[in-house]
Amino acid sequence: MKRDASDRILMFLKMRGKATALLISEELDITKEGARKHLLNLATEGYIQSSQVSEGVGRPTTYYRLTEKGLSKFPDTHADITVQLLKSVKNLLGENALELLINDREKAVYEKYVKEMNKAKTIEKKLEALCEIRTNEGYMAEWKKDKKDFLLIENHCPICAAATECQGFCRSELTNFQMLIGSKYKIERINHIVSGGQRCVYRISE
Repeated sequence: MKRDASDRILMFLKMRGKATALLISEELDITKEGARKHLLNLATEGYIQSSQVSEGVGRPTTYYRLTEKGLSKFPDTHADITVQLLKSVKNLLGENALELLINDREKAVYEKYVKEMNKAKTIEKKLEALCEIRTNEGYMAEWKKDKKDFLLIENHCPICAAATECQGFCRSELTNFQMLIGSKYKIERINHIVSGGQRCVYRISE
């Protein structure tokens, strides 16, 4: 089903972090006046907020970003029950049991990803396949070339509450990414949603 313009604007702001009305109109192929109308409605409903940034000579530039209400349009999957279960495992069975649970999930995820990425041989094809898998799982993933390096970007974390409660999940994902990309490359997380970042960003370098 085709998303309406307001939903597309919210999705674009989630992906970009912030944007001007002009950029939104160009990227979504709508008129600037149409973009402003949708932005005004979204601001009135509390989904976005604006701020002005001075960028040299001339009038300040207005940027739009999501509010907490806007971010809530991209929910954390089963957040409450997941956190409750993690706390129960920790309290009843101890930290070691929780670590075993995470390790078991790490192995299962790795095996699933390897099977789906088995035809990808180059770094570009691997990142393309990985982003498709992660996007289907709700991470809104994309990759970009950054000079000699590559960036793997995840604009949303559908397990953020679980990862906040137990950051072993984040460590596990980084381990899997490293194995999937291969020993020829080094991967490091340079931005982290759990630590207050807008998105999770991984730098991949030879």
